[in-house]
Amino acid sequence: MGITLTEKILKEHLISGELKTGNEIGIRIDQTLTQDATGTMVYLQFESMGIPRVKTELSVSYVDHNTLQTDYRNMDDHRFLQSAAAKFGLHFSRPGNGICHQIHLERFGVPGKTLLGSDSHTPTGGGLGMLAIGAGGLDVAAAMAGAPFFLKAPEVVGVRLTGSLQPMCSAKDIILTVLQSETVKGGLGKVYEYHGQGVKTLSVPERATITNMGAELGATTSVFPSDEITQEFLILQKREDLWRKLEADTDAEYSRIIEINLDEVVPMIALPHMPDNVRKVSEVAGKPVNQVAIGSCTNSSINDLGIAADILAGKTISENLSLGIGPGSRQVLSSGIEGGIIKKLVASGARILESACGACIGMGFSPASGGVTLRTFNRNFKGRSGTADAEVYLVSPETAAASALTGVITDPRSLTEIKKKDYTSFIEIDDNMVIPPVPADKASEVEIIRGPNIKECPKADKLLDRLEASVILKTGDNITTDHIMPAGSKILPLRSNIPEISKHVFEALDPDFHLKAQKAGTGVIIGGENYGQGSSREHAALAPMYLGIKAVITKSFARIHKANLINFGIIPFTFADPAAYEHIKEGDILVIENLKEGIKKSKVLTAVNTSNGIEFEIVHDLADRQLDIIIEGGLLNYTMSRN
Repeated sequence: MGITLTEKILKEHLISGELKTGNEIGIRIDQTLTQDATGTMVYLQFESMGIPRVKTELSVSYVDHNTLQTDYRNMDDHRFLQSAAAKFGLHFSRPGNGICHQIHLERFGVPGKTLLGSDSHTPTGGGLGMLAIGAGGLDVAAAMAGAPFFLKAPEVVGVRLTGSLQPMCSAKDIILTVLQSETVKGGLGKVYEYHGQGVKTLSVPERATITNMGAELGATTSVFPSDEITQEFLILQKREDLWRKLEADTDAEYSRIIEINLDEVVPMIALPHMPDNVRKVSEVAGKPVNQVAIGSCTNSSINDLGIAADILAGKTISENLSLGIGPGSRQVLSSGIEGGIIKKLVASGARILESACGACIGMGFSPASGGVTLRTFNRNFKGRSGTADAEVYLVSPETAAASALTGVITDPRSLTEIKKKDYTSFIEIDDNMVIPPVPADKASEVEIIRGPNIKECPKADKLLDRLEASVILKTGDNITTDHIMPAGSKILPLRSNIPEISKHVFEALDPDFHLKAQKAGTGVIIGGENYGQGSSREHAALAPMYLGIKAVITKSFARIHKANLINFGIIPFTFADPAAYEHIKEGDILVIENLKEGIKKSKVLTAVNTSNGIEFEIVHDLADRQLDIIIEGGLLNYTMSRN
């Protein structure tokens, strides 16, 4: 029996464990990427490991998140990142060069390689045939130090594409269709592998749109085959020597198959406030819109901007809205200028935003209070846009541009006169904004520059024998890492200063969380289903650890956040019986006796709520390696003790 493409890449990179669904395996990581909102902490952690030089084939440090420089702090982080990259052997993509995922796809990605990134949308690389996985920054630091990346061998779901997209329908509509059926927690422990004749109709950037938003499924990653379409993309990028053909065996067996006929895909839209709250655009057409944004790592390629420009050409956007365009990379921006795309957009009334993450993370171009904004982005969590009461809808570039003209949500299929063009002939290669690392024999001469906002990464204490802790917060289902550790222009500059950023933990749910945690000294959090979905930001575990959180007990976890909790010595428990959730309230005192020995001997432990006398069972599924990490007080302590 044949095997899937996912299994082929995993087998090539397998270092430890048996490649059997659900087993913990360790794989070799070929490439890593970081961005500036996560990267400063990654390189502080890497430095503390005492490893002088990265051991990966390629590592890149990008600046694309904290580019809004309202004071010294973001710029200080950039100087730190550039000097750390030079010293430790990384390429450095300068501010203005673009979004990490778009650039990595264009300039660094290689079919069949493994990529680990400290950003949840790292699976974008799957559009190029990579096994690209988002992870917490500490996992990335360990991979740069030469350690394997550990994960549970995933279930591989096949997505068979047939047919071809109809006019004004796009790759964004495909992934929204998948999200509608699979939901934001349906992909946990899974890889979505796309195959079938319909794959041949999609360009690499279109495939990357789909794999990018596979992160919203909660999936480990998503992947497309590397075929002649992939080869054409690499030829365009003058990297054709890196191409190789990669695909699943014809008789590969998937855990299940999702069938999608592209002929039947229609324009789709995700309604507030979850990416899986998906409807047909035609069902909500006519709703007034205040703002439209086209860009982000999901939909900012040259042809994404090109179709928007052709829809808007010779026309003026509605007087009741503002339109922002964020090219994904400097390559896209300069090619868009050369191809006349930018001129058409500007003439229509669009504002050209920086080639950065910007509006997607609430770093500028926030909507009006109570506003309705259509965005070609990947997430529409409440408050993520920078405006707490805004309604954020996720759409394709076609739907966004059509709606910008009319001022209301508009089905782009009404624009029958627009024909999609290919603007890739205007692409020119220019890597002068990527700084290569200093040669190894000169690295000792490099001084790492640290501003006053850059503090050491705190470490957790070793595991206690007995846990007595106060319930600091009880949450509902689908708590995101945006809920736990918000982004935006106010908080992102604090990413390298844990004492300061910890004051903002859970502030949208409980502004006094950090004060309650500090007063209690030792705390636990109670959560519902899919706790910690969304961004890979390890600060959502690191800052709670700093505040004394020792355990999180939920009905279920999202993959990356669960791994981050372990990395920082916080035990992720689930309820053996979810009904026990109902008998716990904020302020209750929970006690777990014989904790250190208990988690080693059994997967099931007993917790006592001393506030009401109720006992309940909690469960962990920690592998032996993860138990050792928890007992040591986190991955940093664990790694340092073995160097």
